[in-house]
Amino acid sequence: MTDHNDDHSQGGWSRRRVLKAGAASALIAGAGPMIFSRNAWAQDAIGNFPVKGDTVMLGFNVPQTGAYADEGADELRAYKLAVKHLNNGGGMLETLKPSALTGQGVLGKKVDYVEGDTQTNPDAARTSARRMIERDGVIMYGGGSSSAVAIAQQYLAQEMGIIFMAGLTHSNDTTGKDKRRYGFRHFFNAYMSGKALGPVLAGAYGTDRRAFHLTADYTWGHTQYESIKQFTEAEGWSTVNNIMTPLGSTDYSQFLTAFLNSDADVLVLNHYGNDMVNSLTQAVQFGVRDMQKNGKDVQVVVPLYSRLMAQGAGAENIDGVFGSTNWNWTLQDPGSQAFVKSFEAEYGFPPSQAAQTCYVQTLLYANACERAGTFYPPEVIRALEDFRFTGAGPGEALYRGGDHQCFKDILVVQGKGPDEKSGEFDLLKVHQQVKRDDVMYPVDTFPGELGPYEPA
Repeated sequence: MTDHNDDHSQGGWSRRRVLKAGAASALIAGAGPMIFSRNAWAQDAIGNFPVKGDTVMLGFNVPQTGAYADEGADELRAYKLAVKHLNNGGGMLETLKPSALTGQGVLGKKVDYVEGDTQTNPDAARTSARRMIERDGVIMYGGGSSSAVAIAQQYLAQEMGIIFMAGLTHSNDTTGKDKRRYGFRHFFNAYMSGKALGPVLAGAYGTDRRAFHLTADYTWGHTQYESIKQFTEAEGWSTVNNIMTPLGSTDYSQFLTAFLNSDADVLVLNHYGNDMVNSLTQAVQFGVRDMQKNGKDVQVVVPLYSRLMAQGAGAENIDGVFGSTNWNWTLQDPGSQAFVKSFEAEYGFPPSQAAQTCYVQTLLYANACERAGTFYPPEVIRALEDFRFTGAGPGEALYRGGDHQCFKDILVVQGKGPDEKSGEFDLLKVHQQVKRDDVMYPVDTFPGELGPYEPA
């Protein structure tokens, strides 16, 4: 392994940074970890285990280019902050429970990292992740702001025996038909969004509504459309049409014209990142929000929201628009506020939901290593499965062992207009905090097999 103070710029792919750790644990400093596996001490080699030297390498693979680059930039900020806290203490290390984290690295080793660019592209993401594994020796990698990217990396993780802690991925497939033993998701999914939003939309706009969907044409968009359709139709809505739109589209005029020519009175934008910013902005420019159809005011719904998207679209365009989020920086629970305070101190502005989920994922992995007493992937996986924890957001969260989906409270939010927001980042108001148990579903709701603990 090269000197950790080197900067790598091969094709602009990655660079390495070092953050100083505190004193290493006296119990295991300088020694290779003793691995306890199913009642027997073992030194099985899986992926990049055993970990050698006095550092453990993590990989952060985020969209630094492409349609979701804004989310990627905030994810990377959060990852760097997580490494700082793992090595020096602070943030959610003070609130996460149960926790074995010490703020002195992980299992006596300093935490180091490399970063890569997924380009919001599954093939590029796999190439970047493979380099992290083979060249840099990462023991875990995470990131991404696209479900197609997350699923591609999750399959690679299973093949290579390296744990993947998914970043922002909302498709049902990530912990459904494409779930893998070596992949974990903290972020909520499209099914939960639909389940939370359906009753709220019916209450706000009535049960006799006709919806027209524009949907990003990849795994997330497909399952987002299916889920919001299922739960709005359960409330009495009908679905007029759905048009698949290419990821990264900049001109939505032909799709919006189709909506205008229909008898639908609700436009549902199953878009994320810059796609949502562009489609919503253009819908407002087309006068959609000033129209009436079927004797009703036309409404726009954005099922998956974020503060970064709201900021990009502008308060005038998001005013009153409903959606759902995994988390919001205004939450007042101790874990959320510990993270917000440290993030703002580091960067000067509040974090996004993408940042929060990536930060939490890094701490959860490190905590699992400490609780298992090893970096040996199968035992770290077992420490994560069916793990219940508090202090990383409101209420108790559960990492379900059967599909590696995290269940926790989620939020239904509305955009704030120019007269309602109190500052540059105050763009979304929490309409309802939906309890964990209200968005849970049976583990067999979606098909799929996790696969073995020891990869072939």
